[in-house]
Amino acid sequence: MSTFPYRLVATDLDGTLLRADESVSDRTRAALVAATEAGAAHIVVTGRAVPWTRHILDDLGYEGIAVCGQGAQVYHAGEHRLLTSLTLDRQLAGLALSKIEAEVGPLALAASRDGLEGEVLIGPGYRVQEGPLPYVPFEDPAEVWSAPLTKLYLQHPTLGDDELTRIARETVGGLVDVVMAGPGIVEVLPLGLSKATGLSLAARRLGVKAAETIAFGDMPNDIPMFGWASRGVAMGNAHEELRAVADEVTSSNEEDGIALVLERLLDA
Repeated sequence: MSTFPYRLVATDLDGTLLRADESVSDRTRAALVAATEAGAAHIVVTGRAVPWTRHILDDLGYEGIAVCGQGAQVYHAGEHRLLTSLTLDRQLAGLALSKIEAEVGPLALAASRDGLEGEVLIGPGYRVQEGPLPYVPFEDPAEVWSAPLTKLYLQHPTLGDDELTRIARETVGGLVDVVMAGPGIVEVLPLGLSKATGLSLAARRLGVKAAETIAFGDMPNDIPMFGWASRGVAMGNAHEELRAVADEVTSSNEEDGIALVLERLLDA
């Protein structure tokens, strides 16, 4: 076997490493193990905050560094501790929210609180995806602003995700960042924050450079990560915006798209 050409394999979770049932296939697990045995580190880079990521990392036996919260949190899975954590300025976020609602009307709101045990708050009308992830409902909007946050989640009763993201960016682009991270998931983040921010911090800790990194993703929030890494691979199920900037498109998350690429590189 020749030398594996990358020292870091960065993978998104939802729609990328995870299948629809939140499992990782045996084939993909084996390919990641083979890549690490060939000298590469595997790093998870996800939009999920740590509380919604930790159980998946534990199931994988993952003990290294993970980038969570769209880059806001660098988390050491083996030690169960946050290495870095960036919060959203609540005053700016409140201003941004009011400006967006002035353009599009009332929004359904959710928010992710900071910290290892940070709760996800879900407001009236916010559509929650089915699954095991815990959340806390709220009725009084003041609850959202009562503790440090990593992000806000926005939903509109009629606008699609892409349209809501576009309008929000045009309206508040100088105050905060807005990304579309998945179906029904439009997020408000600290200005300048992206997966590339967190990945670059984590890679520095690992002593790895962007030129030594291959990244896998499926949504527009993975675009900065692809811009940072040497090679960006979009899943077969990826959003068209990510496919447009990818170096390669592999099979879907349900069809072992990550494994197909890693196996080819390992056998080269």
